[in-house]
Amino acid sequence: MSQHKDGYADSVAYDETLDEQPSDDELDAAVETLEASGFDVVVVGDGEAALAEIQERIPAGASVMDGHSTTLEEIGFVEYLTEGDHDWENVHSEVYGIDDDAERQRARREAQASDYFLGSVNAIAATGELVAADASGSRIGAYPFAAENLLLVAGTNKVVDDLDAALDRLEDVAFPLEDARAQDAYGAGSAIAKQLIYRQEAEEGRTTLVLVRESLGY
Repeated sequence: MSQHKDGYADSVAYDETLDEQPSDDELDAAVETLEASGFDVVVVGDGEAALAEIQERIPAGASVMDGHSTTLEEIGFVEYLTEGDHDWENVHSEVYGIDDDAERQRARREAQASDYFLGSVNAIAATGELVAADASGSRIGAYPFAAENLLLVAGTNKVVDDLDAALDRLEDVAFPLEDARAQDAYGAGSAIAKQLIYRQEAEEGRTTLVLVRESLGY
């Protein structure tokens, strides 16, 4: 069983068949198809290497925002953005340092257009599609267009056969685990309220998917 953050995998029923590691050949084929869909794909061995890849890709002075992601927490990015030695503009801290609710909401919308937006996806179809969902849309809102550069990080456990399986993974793996996390974190469950099927990236170099050979995230 994959060891999901905070042990939710031990207490939540979900479809483990949609949370398995692909073979090397399956992963290679998925990467080839994703690249044909316009995504830049980098495969790394572990979370430490994923964080190093991010650090190398974001230049000094860039504005950086992230959407909530268990994967980004697991690889140490969230801590690094807040406390690490970098020269980025930490838009996340700026936004959530605002006390006024209306002003913070406006700033959250503007943050979607940061120089670099980081997040994850809930499923990766070997046929070339990325699937992600939110309750609010504050994460996936940046993905299609708003962010100048998009960096997505995901464990290879999220790679499934096709789009139908990716949508099943969203419903039967990501949602029950995220719902349990949201109950603990916010006192209310989550919802698949806003959903994105990201089929193709037309802007060369805009969207990079960092695939980590670990079981990460939901």
